Amino acid sequence: MSPFTNHSGVAALLDRKNVDTDQIIPKQFLKRVEKTGYGEFLFFDWRFNNDGSLNPDFELNQESFQGASILVTDDNFGCGSSREHAPWALLDYGFKVIVAQSYADIFYNNCFKNGILPISLGSEELLQLKNEIKANEGVKFEIDLVNQTIKTPAGLSFNFEIEEYRKVRLLKGLDDIALSLKQQSKVIDFEAAQKKEFPWLWKSS
Repeated sequence: MSPFTNHSGVAALLDRKNVDTDQIIPKQFLKRVEKTGYGEFLFFDWRFNNDGSLNPDFELNQESFQGASILVTDDNFGCGSSREHAPWALLDYGFKVIVAQSYADIFYNNCFKNGILPISLGSEELLQLKNEIKANEGVKFEIDLVNQTIKTPAGLSFNFEIEEYRKVRLLKGLDDIALSLKQQSKVIDFEAAQKKEFPWLWKSS
């Protein structure tokens, strides 16, 4: 997982409430065993028509939002089933930051585990960001994780809250495996003590 300190990118607007994980990545695409390759199926039922062509009415298919890495959406994003494939798909598509009013708890946690920064803002702050995107589609926002700020070309600047533990994980690029490896010396010491105290448990068959 790559460290996250600050990010500048095009902000795409998906102005919808209660976007669930089955809409983010439909269940028929969950058979892959890798974490990659899900981006092409992101929002599949909305992005594509029945004949496989792009749906021109879907927000993210707009030319101005191509290459966007910041997703601005609304309340209760990531609700529904607890599939970790949802942040995998968002990340694989290119999104590094999500800005919403609120998130489903499991989805929120899974974002941090996969290097995505989910920012929560109040309804009024979120509305101002949406209005700036609508007025200037393709606009780039600046995200500063160290100082916990989001800034826009129109001069908007908002602070966001994040737990220190999660902030450090993103800043250092620590996924669950990397966190475990940081404790490797303690694990080795524990195993050595166990082998000494209970040698019969460690005998090979």
